[in-house]
Amino acid sequence: MAAIITGLIPILRTAVDATTSYKCRSLWFGFLCIRLVILFLAELPFTKLGSDFSCNSTDIICVNLCFNKHFHKPTAVAWNFIYVLFVLSVFVMELFTSHLCSVYQKRSAHAKKDVELDSGGKGESPVSSTEAKSRMVLDLHNDRGTVGFYLFSIFLRILVELWFLYVLIFWNLPALSDDAHKCSTDVCSKTLICALRAAPEKRMSIYALASISGLIIICSVTFCIYSIAHYIFKV
Repeated sequence: MAAIITGLIPILRTAVDATTSYKCRSLWFGFLCIRLVILFLAELPFTKLGSDFSCNSTDIICVNLCFNKHFHKPTAVAWNFIYVLFVLSVFVMELFTSHLCSVYQKRSAHAKKDVELDSGGKGESPVSSTEAKSRMVLDLHNDRGTVGFYLFSIFLRILVELWFLYVLIFWNLPALSDDAHKCSTDVCSKTLICALRAAPEKRMSIYALASISGLIIICSVTFCIYSIAHYIFKV
């Protein structure tokens, strides 16, 4: 639980303290938090994967070889790496909005100096202090470049989630069968019978991760269609 809190604090701080916002920003940061919690819970059944795998042999070398042969695709490390890619797909838009905010602030500062010079140095400003401190919201209606970059970040998110679903369904799920399987190696003289303990619980972790990933894909595709229709074609 401490790891979840440690991971959620910087995400929530970034979401709250930002001076620039855009459409559905809270939704993407919400998915970051939910995904982190589910990722932490899904990894719990896999913490003792080596001890849950057993064979009808006391030869540790043969058992380890069968384990490596059965679980020849990464699990938790691949999940964490793909989560980092998911975070990067969100932060790409954050960096872009930060750049736009910096450009806007520079233009506002130059405009303020020009007004002060025109008013004879009386210090009058066209922007009040409360307006300067308020959060700037990107206008996606008048800038197709911003819309294109936003769609690009969402496309990256969709690709990351599709890859994640592929890893879950085709890499991890087939190795979590309830049935015992035979294992033969070049080092061991006889064929071993191996089985995995608590396989249903491990499959539940796969289903949970696949569910949140599918939900992210659905929301991303829906918003892509909405953005193209609403901001580009003005439907």
